[in-house]
Amino acid sequence: MSVQPNLDGKTLLLVDGSSYLYRAYHAMPDLRGPDGEPTGALYGIINMLRRLRKEYAAEYSACVFDAKGKTFRDAIYADYKAHRPPMPDDLARQVEPIHIAVRGLGWPLVMVDGVEADDVIGTLSRRAEMAGMKVIVSTGDKDLAQLVTDHVTLVNTMSNETLDPAGVTAKFGVPPNRIIDYLSLIGDTVDNVPGVDKCGPKTAVKWLTQFDSLDGVIEHAAEIKGAVGDNLRRALEFLPTARKLVTVDTDCDLTPHVETIEASLETRPEAADQMREVFKRHGFKTWLREIDAAAQSGLGFADAGAGAASGASGETGASGVSTATDTGWVNGTQAAQAVGPGQLELIPAAEIEKRYVAIQTWEQFDTWLARIEVAKLTSLDTETTSLEPLHARLVGLSLSVEPGEAAYLPLSHRGPDAPTQLPIDEVLAKLKPWFENPARRKLGQNLKYDEHVLANHGIRLAGVEHDTLLQSYVVESHRPHDMDGMALRHLGLKTIKYEDVCGKGASQIGFDEVALEQASHYAAEDADITLRLHQYLYPLVAKAPKLLEVYRDIEMRVARVLWAVERNGVLIDAALLENQSGEIGAKLIQLEAQAHELAGGEFNLNSPKQIGEIFFEKLKLPVIKKTPSGSPSTDEEVLQKLAEDYPLPKLLLDYRGLSKLKSTYTDKLPKMINSRTGRVHTNYAQAVAVTGRLASNDPNLQNIPVRTQEGRRIREAFIAPAGSRIVSADYSQIELRIMAHISGDENLLRAFAQGEDIHRATAGEIFGVTPLEVNADQRRVAKTINFGLIYGMSAFGLASNLGIARDAAKLYIDRYFTRYPGVAAYMEETRQNARAHGYVETVFGRRLWLPEINGGNGPRRQAAERAAINAPMQGTAADLIKLSMIAVQGWLETAQRRSKMIMQVHDELVLEVPDEEFDEVRVKLPELMCGVAQLKVPLVAEVGSGANWEEAH
Repeated sequence: MSVQPNLDGKTLLLVDGSSYLYRAYHAMPDLRGPDGEPTGALYGIINMLRRLRKEYAAEYSACVFDAKGKTFRDAIYADYKAHRPPMPDDLARQVEPIHIAVRGLGWPLVMVDGVEADDVIGTLSRRAEMAGMKVIVSTGDKDLAQLVTDHVTLVNTMSNETLDPAGVTAKFGVPPNRIIDYLSLIGDTVDNVPGVDKCGPKTAVKWLTQFDSLDGVIEHAAEIKGAVGDNLRRALEFLPTARKLVTVDTDCDLTPHVETIEASLETRPEAADQMREVFKRHGFKTWLREIDAAAQSGLGFADAGAGAASGASGETGASGVSTATDTGWVNGTQAAQAVGPGQLELIPAAEIEKRYVAIQTWEQFDTWLARIEVAKLTSLDTETTSLEPLHARLVGLSLSVEPGEAAYLPLSHRGPDAPTQLPIDEVLAKLKPWFENPARRKLGQNLKYDEHVLANHGIRLAGVEHDTLLQSYVVESHRPHDMDGMALRHLGLKTIKYEDVCGKGASQIGFDEVALEQASHYAAEDADITLRLHQYLYPLVAKAPKLLEVYRDIEMRVARVLWAVERNGVLIDAALLENQSGEIGAKLIQLEAQAHELAGGEFNLNSPKQIGEIFFEKLKLPVIKKTPSGSPSTDEEVLQKLAEDYPLPKLLLDYRGLSKLKSTYTDKLPKMINSRTGRVHTNYAQAVAVTGRLASNDPNLQNIPVRTQEGRRIREAFIAPAGSRIVSADYSQIELRIMAHISGDENLLRAFAQGEDIHRATAGEIFGVTPLEVNADQRRVAKTINFGLIYGMSAFGLASNLGIARDAAKLYIDRYFTRYPGVAAYMEETRQNARAHGYVETVFGRRLWLPEINGGNGPRRQAAERAAINAPMQGTAADLIKLSMIAVQGWLETAQRRSKMIMQVHDELVLEVPDEEFDEVRVKLPELMCGVAQLKVPLVAEVGSGANWEEAH
């Protein structure tokens, strides 16, 4: 390849395709095209290449990929890249479509047999530099920092990082011409190149600063003290090899792939027809509309895309969100579009200049108060002293009403460097009317927490209009919903982390000690990004009527109910729990002694290693399964299996269960009583379970075991105050009723309509007898089948559960489906729909995503199929109990009753009811719960009451 003297001043843009291939695959959701094929990496690569083309407008370009086969490095070191797993199947299936798309986008694709992509990029960089060109290398690979010069720059589109020579020195601590030495010392775990053991970046920089180069470090190796010096001397023989392995070859023979830069790497326009086929085949609907619109307008596809990237104008509706959503653009940010089965088409946000301020004067305060008074929607966030909602106090507030603009209002920063702050009491007094005005609409990320914080200061937040946490949860429940992750995933923005401003571990400081400049930028960004996420996510919710109902009528409304339930708390009998703790402790001592006797000697019952030695070396029990390290496992599943035949494993299960009960509840709950309220206050996490179920934590009140006497006794400690009683209302057989409704099976519907014992009716169908002739064992089998099948239980699982032969279990299942053909049809139809769309729906339209229904390995795909059958029932049950909470709380408030909801546990609501309201609540509660929806079968809620929670069952 000859040097081209006429390229002076022009730009060569090189993309490390192999680096981005994996990064796009892991960064993107499990996107699927209309045919169910994976498209996440393809989407990420296309998006990145279009963005680079727009940002750099280079005359010459290339996207470089690794070719299959070995290179010179494999000959130097047999273990080079030896530990790398094979390419994931879902990624391998996207490689060819990616190559097609790269060429269609007008990028020369370079892939040279026997030469790694790094070496191709290195060679092209040096040749271009010699020709007087400017070179931009887009990569996430730190190895290529060795190529940086005054004419060669690295850019990382994932982190928005640009590295010139000064940037390399700032990032790594050494200049570009010492990167090879630096990498030789620290090694490269990605490529399995060993360096000096225990020599990290700081040590490598220290040595290279002291001794100038790797050769200098080798020459002075005898002078370096300590264990790391010993490690260095042990590595001396390999270091020259390491240097060869990490050195990018800048003089490769690239013929015939690249004859000359000018002839082979000229940037070409995008091929509209080819890209139309790519977008159509893989379900990229927004891009497909763009390319068709461009054809109609006479613009090129790249021109149309660039126009869209700058934003679209539109009228602003009442919600403060641009109504120009038919194009997919919202206030300059493109909204996601649903594509194919499974996920979203995710478009990075347009660049918006950040304008953040700290409010330190009354003039600034008045300006912002005036802005939020007239704003159609205000993004709100709090900075606090604690993550515990009922203990947290305000450190500051942040506000945003326009993308890119936000303000931080410091209120209680402390320390010698504390900033000038307006008096917190006066500020909150002036803000209270706005906070409590329902006409002033607010937006936040998990506003339930902020609502608690403000309540701690005597403010009752009203006007809560939107919550990005819940928007994300409704749109894609299977994804994480933290603000930082969503910003990167949906907006392409890397945010400041809490640890970046407060530190980590023992050295972490409180937010009230953070310097104002850092605190302001961090806090203001939270409000700003939340607003931008809302403008991205809400159109996705609003465009699907059922999702909008789930978001608006269920999730947003139940969040306010959960706030009240959390604030109510539950009264605990601490003395009773302490007595129970002592009793359990005594029983644990007894169990330990019995275990030592069975084992023939003492051992630590909490040590898997010692248990393994007793089980498999001393007692010679059978090995059920092994841990990843190859040793015999002693986990719960193994103990359950061994307990069927051996007494010691069963005793250990009892010991573990009681020990967990003691540490989690009888010991811990008394310590969690709030000193101010005298009650225990749990937190209900609304956006955790993909099915829509609530999760309880700190403490977890939904996981108290009820199958053991000790577990049930813990519920005795959940008490009502004098003059009140605990009332519990529980949906009866709710998931089976939902199965009857969804499947429409005539026999199931008839059994529920006639109020029959469903398990007895099922037993009669399976065994061919009348319900009156069904015996207890037959009913037990039918009950196991009824509940097992809605969780996707196989014949093997049923056989194991009932302790019968698999053939007998299969016969029972076959009989079941013969008698209930509607259930069989529902299950098959649900599997097919799940594969086609990537999700299933509840009766109310909640989408339950199943990313592995068309991918993953066999067991994971089978698990997704089982989930597809159960999720609509569990999800519908979750929707029903949430609707019940909304209805019950609405009645309590409207009727001004003193009764209060204190817990929600799966399909059960628990209330604390004054004696004088008991008769009314006992009648009203099931009436409200059964009236929230009309199914094809009647809903039944059973009510119990007592002085404590256990008595109420």
